Amino acid sequence: MVKFIGKRLAYAVLTLFLITTATFFLVAGAPGDPIAAKVGQMPEQAQQIIREKYGLDQPVVKRYTTYMKNLLTTGDFGESIIYTGQSANDIIKNNTLVSAKIGLLGLLFQTTIAIVGESGCGKTVSSKAIMRLLPESNTIIGENSEVLFHGEDLLKKSENEMVSIRGSKISMIFQDPMTSLNPTMKIGDQIAESILIHRQISKEEAYKEALEMLQLVKIPNAEKRMKQYPFEFSGGMRQRAMIAIALACKPEILIADEPTTALDVTIQAQIMELIGELQKELDMAMILVTHDLGVVASVADKIQVMYAGKIVERGDVREIFYQSTHPYTRALLDSVPKIHSTNKETLYSLKGTPPDLINPPVGCSFAPRCEYGMNICRKKYPELTKFSDTQECNCWLHDPRADVSNLPENMIRRRQ
Repeated sequence: MVKFIGKRLAYAVLTLFLITTATFFLVAGAPGDPIAAKVGQMPEQAQQIIREKYGLDQPVVKRYTTYMKNLLTTGDFGESIIYTGQSANDIIKNNTLVSAKIGLLGLLFQTTIAIVGESGCGKTVSSKAIMRLLPESNTIIGENSEVLFHGEDLLKKSENEMVSIRGSKISMIFQDPMTSLNPTMKIGDQIAESILIHRQISKEEAYKEALEMLQLVKIPNAEKRMKQYPFEFSGGMRQRAMIAIALACKPEILIADEPTTALDVTIQAQIMELIGELQKELDMAMILVTHDLGVVASVADKIQVMYAGKIVERGDVREIFYQSTHPYTRALLDSVPKIHSTNKETLYSLKGTPPDLINPPVGCSFAPRCEYGMNICRKKYPELTKFSDTQECNCWLHDPRADVSNLPENMIRRRQ
């Protein structure tokens, strides 16, 4: 027994010695401050933000700098800076400005604008920025930025003022209902909570309205379901409950972030039909965030195609589906199975992967994956080309000097 304990102690001492030695050499051999030699690689604006806001030695896990200008009217999400790393000293040499333009072209009642693109292109972050749901601890908003709603800048509102707007004026259906719903609260309590926050009514009246909302989203046996927890609901029913919460206070704008994710095709159709019916009944506008062009075709009025944090093309539904002008939009459309396709046809698949936004490519971000890419595409970001009052895109293929002999006919359009 004594020998056994002695061996254990010896192993413990040896392990502690090895850990201490390794830690010493790691600390002693760590690289010095790279800012003196590498600072020229980073935009001056980004350098100043890091120095003033965070200091050079504070840990940085992930930070977004978003400049939002005239978002809900004719503006955009300007520039974004994304930081990752151990400290500002470690990351300042690698960071560059990343543009994330999202002009929403104006939202009218009962209209739907869809933002489409691959996973990770910035759709959800952009949507949360509208409602100021990004954590303030790692979010910086530019001084000249604006998010206009009824002529008032949401960025200048206090948190208490934003609480009165969220859910009441602008509401959001989040991507995953299982993680968005509170597992410790009954469904009825979660719907009534939103009503009680925004309206001066009694609990009895709030629960009555919550029951009406469950009936409105077509959940069977709503009175019984009010007293159940999220885990007792199926995926489709949880999504309907999320819609009920979002629409409980009859908002003017609904942001639907992937509302049909993880649902089968039949349930997807039911959910989108339900949202469409409620949109007309409540006379509200909607921003639909999705990567499913099949859903967009039957729901949206206008479409904005996002790639690597930027809107690369925008237009109404018919223009995007029948006269798309950007190669990335064409690739998304070609990836959708066609009902008239033969069994021998291979479904198109876009080659390559989206770029790393920490170190984005120079010029057009889609150039490395574009089959029509030119030399200029890899050197300079394309200028905006306007084709009509509603359609425009950023692509060098529509420059008068570009060779369009290899382009499909339906991609060639005259500049306005």
